[in-house]
Amino acid sequence: MPSASWETLETDVLVLGSGGAGLCAALHMADAGRPPRVTLAVKGLFGKSGCTRMVQGGYNVVLNPKDSLEAHFADTIKGGQWINNQELAWLLVQQAPGRVLELENRAGCFFDRDAEGNVHQKPFAGQSFDRTVHKGDLTGIEIINRLAEQVRAAPNTTILEEVRAVELLHDAAGQRIVGALLVNQRTGGFICARAKATLLATGGGPTMYKISAPCQEKSCDGIAMGYRAGATLMDMEMVQFHPTGLLVANQLISGTVLEEGLRGVGAHLVNGKGERFMHKYDPRGERATRDIVSRSCFIEVMEGRGTREEGVLLDASHLGAEFVLKNFKGMTLRCRDVGYDLTREPVPISPTAHFMMGGVQIDTRCRTELEGLFVAGEDAAGVHGANRLGGNGVAESTVFGGIAGDVIARWVLEAPLVPVVEAELREGIARSLAPFANTGTGSVYPLRTRLRETMWRNAGLVRSEATLRAAEADLDDLRQQLARVALPSGRAYNMAWMDALNLESYLDISGAIVRAALARRESRGSHFRSDFPEKDDAHFLCNLLLTRDDRDPIPQAIDFSRLKPDHPDIFNRFDVVGRPPTKAL
Repeated sequence: MPSASWETLETDVLVLGSGGAGLCAALHMADAGRPPRVTLAVKGLFGKSGCTRMVQGGYNVVLNPKDSLEAHFADTIKGGQWINNQELAWLLVQQAPGRVLELENRAGCFFDRDAEGNVHQKPFAGQSFDRTVHKGDLTGIEIINRLAEQVRAAPNTTILEEVRAVELLHDAAGQRIVGALLVNQRTGGFICARAKATLLATGGGPTMYKISAPCQEKSCDGIAMGYRAGATLMDMEMVQFHPTGLLVANQLISGTVLEEGLRGVGAHLVNGKGERFMHKYDPRGERATRDIVSRSCFIEVMEGRGTREEGVLLDASHLGAEFVLKNFKGMTLRCRDVGYDLTREPVPISPTAHFMMGGVQIDTRCRTELEGLFVAGEDAAGVHGANRLGGNGVAESTVFGGIAGDVIARWVLEAPLVPVVEAELREGIARSLAPFANTGTGSVYPLRTRLRETMWRNAGLVRSEATLRAAEADLDDLRQQLARVALPSGRAYNMAWMDALNLESYLDISGAIVRAALARRESRGSHFRSDFPEKDDAHFLCNLLLTRDDRDPIPQAIDFSRLKPDHPDIFNRFDVVGRPPTKAL
C-alpha cells in the first residue's frame, strides 16, 4: 500500500472549481472590503477546463425595455415545469442584468453589438423575447478568459492546478465542513486543505452517459462529495439532454453541442427519411424547449426513422452559406474538423447528456444545511426545475457564484478555522489508495463503458420501471467490480487512478438519478417515464429530496411564492418567441 502521508494548507476559503461560478465567487471575494485568503483548486488547467468555457450560445438577461424580469421569470418557471425553487429563479433573472454589466465593466468581456451599438440579443428556445447575449457562438471562451485574467491577478487568491478534491472533511461533531482532502495529480500526493468555508463549484457534467457534451474531466465530483458528506440532494432525476450533439461515429467528439441559436434562427431537424418532424410533437417546432426536442429526436431514432449513425439531421443549409458562416463560425469550423459542411449540408446529430438540473439543495445565500459548505452553479439544485432553458446555465453560474462570493466574504470574518478529524482524513486517504492494493488484472475502462451504456439505455431520455431496475442492478454489480480493479503502479499522473475515482463519483450520482427516477412515477420536463407518460400534478408537483441515509427520496412541496400554475392566461402570454408580454404579471 502506498504511503498515507499528506501535506496541510490553511486558507479562509477553499473554492473547488474554476468555471463561471468559482471564478465569479473568487472575484467577488477579491473585491470585498476585507478580502479573505482564497485557495482555488482546479481539477484541470486554470482557465482551460470546465464547462463554462464550452458555452456557445449565450447568456439570458433582460436588457431591452420591451422585455421584463417577469417575462424571463415566467419563461424559466414554465420551462422548469413548475418545480423550480421560485426564489432562486427570481434571483437569477433579477441579478442577471447587473452581472452582465459586471462581466463587461469589471472583467472586460465584450459581447456582440447590433448596428446601433447596443448589446445584441438573439432568440433561444422557450423564450418569450429575444434575450440571449453572446460573443459569436463561442460565448463561454470570452467569459472564462476575462474572468480568469482578473482572478489570476487578485493578490488574495492562490491557484492550484491539476488538483482534485476527493472528500469533504467534517468537524468533530460531524455538522460542519472544515475543508477537503485533495489529490495533487502531478505528484500523487495528498493535501489536507483546512478552510473556514468551502464552496462546491465543480460543475455537474453528466458524462456517465454514452453520448455527452461536457468536458471529459467532469464526473459530478462536487455533487457526489456533498452527498457523501451528508448534504441533501434535490431533483436528481432531472438530467437535461441537449437536442443537437454532433454525431461522429465512435469518436469522443461525439456529443459536442451545436448551439441552440441555429434552431433559433430557423435551422431544421430532419429524420433519416428526409422529413421535418418537430411540428408533430410540438407546435413550436424546432424552437420547443430542450426536453421536448431531445425526446422527439430520440423517438424518431427508436421508431426506425433515424440515420445510419442512429441520429437525425440538423439542416441549416437553406439559411445560406454566408449567413451561417458569419453567425456560427465556431460551429462551422467544428463541423469542418470532422468532415461536415454545416453551411451547405445536413449534419448528423443526436441528443447528448448536457446538464444536471438536480444537485445539492441550497438557500438563497448558497448555503447548505452543513455549516461552512456553500454551493453554486451546476452543483446546486433548484433554479431550473425539470428543464433548463438554453442561456440560463451560464447566467446561473455567474449570478450565484457572485452571490456565494459576497456571502462567504462576510461569513468568514467571524468564522473560526476548525480542526479536521484526523481519523476521517486517514480513512479518506485509505479509500482513495485502496485500488493500489488489488492484485487482479481488471481495468476501470470497460466498467466505465458499461456504465455509460446502461445509463444511456436504461436511465436516459426514456425510462420505465423495468429499465430503471435494470440500471439499478447494473450499478450494484459495477460497484462490486470496481472494488476489485487493480491500478498500474505509481501515483504521479496516474490516469487510471483518477478515472477510478471518477467512477466512484459516477456510481454515487447515477444511483441517486435512478432512485429519484423510480420515485417520480410521472413524466415532467427532462424526466420521461414510458410507463407513466402523463404529468401528475396531484402527486408529483413537488421536489424529491435525497440524502445518503434515505432509502427512498422524500417529497417536498413547492413554495409558489411568486407564480402559480393556474395564474390567469399565463400560458397564452408567454409562449411565442420574440413577442414581449402584453403586461407585467
